[in-house]
Amino acid sequence: MSIQLISNLFSLFGGLGMFLYGMTVMSDGMQKAASSKMSGFLNIVTEKRYMAVLLGAGITALVQSSSATTVMVVGFVNAGLLNLSQAVGIIMGANIGTTITAWMVSLTQVSGDLLTVFKPEFFSPLLVGFGAFRLLFRKKGADDLAADFCIGVGLIFIGLEFMADAVKPYADSPIFSEAFSYMGGNPVLGILAGAVVTGLIQSSAASVSILQTLSLSGAVPRVAGFYITLGQNIGTCVTALISSAGTSRTAKRAAVIHLLFNVVGAVIFCIIISLCAIPLRSFFSGALSPVEISIFHTIFNVSSTLLLYPFGDLLVSLSGKLVRESQKDREELLARDGYTEIERNLIQHLDLRLLESPAMAIQASRSEVINMGRIVELNVAESVMVMLDRDREKLEEVFAREKVIDNMQKILTDYLIQVDNLSLNETQKLLVTNMFNTMTDMERAGDHAENIAEAAQYAWEHEIVFSEVGRSDFRRLSEKSMASFESSIEAFEESSLDAVVKTAHLEDEVDDLEEEMRERHIQRLTKGECAPPAGVIFLDAISDLERISDHADNIAGYVKSML
Repeated sequence: MSIQLISNLFSLFGGLGMFLYGMTVMSDGMQKAASSKMSGFLNIVTEKRYMAVLLGAGITALVQSSSATTVMVVGFVNAGLLNLSQAVGIIMGANIGTTITAWMVSLTQVSGDLLTVFKPEFFSPLLVGFGAFRLLFRKKGADDLAADFCIGVGLIFIGLEFMADAVKPYADSPIFSEAFSYMGGNPVLGILAGAVVTGLIQSSAASVSILQTLSLSGAVPRVAGFYITLGQNIGTCVTALISSAGTSRTAKRAAVIHLLFNVVGAVIFCIIISLCAIPLRSFFSGALSPVEISIFHTIFNVSSTLLLYPFGDLLVSLSGKLVRESQKDREELLARDGYTEIERNLIQHLDLRLLESPAMAIQASRSEVINMGRIVELNVAESVMVMLDRDREKLEEVFAREKVIDNMQKILTDYLIQVDNLSLNETQKLLVTNMFNTMTDMERAGDHAENIAEAAQYAWEHEIVFSEVGRSDFRRLSEKSMASFESSIEAFEESSLDAVVKTAHLEDEVDDLEEEMRERHIQRLTKGECAPPAGVIFLDAISDLERISDHADNIAGYVKSML
């Protein structure tokens, strides 16, 4: 093996590495820049399939990966946030959006001296340099999304140039021409080759780009390139299929729909190519160019969407026949680990597949933190009812709900740790940190609610009764404390500065009332108007209410830091 051959292999491998890394950097940067919009788009997907198609195309064009989009779709279906009809449309659109990368690569074929400045390899070093200088002089700890985008795009085209230069010396080698000619004459081998390569590197965009790079040598026959491209579209389904392992029946069906869509489309085009190959032998035996690959890739995905769009419901039905699950299996799944319905729903909604998009994972976490806050709010209200009305049934509900709250905190914490390890921008990192802190305050507020319920239980067991004045004071303070906590949850949910201010005012009122009531109660004890055991329980209970309001104020403070 000569030194030149080794050098070319190194260049090919290094170019591929720069291409893949560039795509990752660009994708991360664009996801961060458009995170809120992406979340909003997915949340407003309607029953109209054409909207879902447009949405899927847009998201995939943004993140430069149909695999990432379909994995997210599987996660959302598993979480119950999307139905299969909506998923079909997004999957179809994802296949259209992935053609953008192929067209980016095709720009390297721009020829002519006057058009040289428009070739990506001409300005890509400038993009990398510009991005690097922006990163060098950015504020410490701050994200520069423009720099990420520039570096990513620049590395994509520099990597492509490296791969093209590595392959160029072997343009006249008979190895490529013979291999591709053989595959071109066998549709099964061509499709299989494209599917295997794409499945291994987990990216149809990267696989198509590699084929485009090889075609620069002129050694790829059109018919072979067409079959390989069809296989690449099938191979991209591997990622979604793998991600569906361990999910619900519906989520598995979403992954199968993606496979069915690409397989059916590939079969249709394979038949068309086979029928046209004989009468148009001279055309199909000619060399394939990168631009022609982009054109065919686009035609295939757009045509497949148009052809199969009316049969979306049929694909859903067919996926149901291929993926079966018994009622017993579903019952066993729901009953696993002794989780309550709330906890099962929480686990389902915090789907690990959402980690493919940090924005989606953060949005899902935020929704569940709000849900946890509402549960704590209910427990505070019912603990007060237990104290005032001596409702034994609600007492057990408070204790059971407190266990759920503790489990919710653990599940959410574990999920947020994984989110925090993702590539996040500065705002997202702050939001994740605030969610950690918010959950802690919510859980502690829940503990104080449990303390009140336990105090009520102790009072029943020892026949301890509050005076009418004590009951009135406790009710008045509890109303203020609950209003404060409710306002803090509203502030977190709506990112409302008005709610933050309202919470702070209510907290001040709670502090003043608690101090006032404590002094009056001590006076009643001194005068013998209140029994000491009742006095101890009363003071502990109003202290718990005041602490609940303190935690509400903390939650509002975290919201304020984000505004």
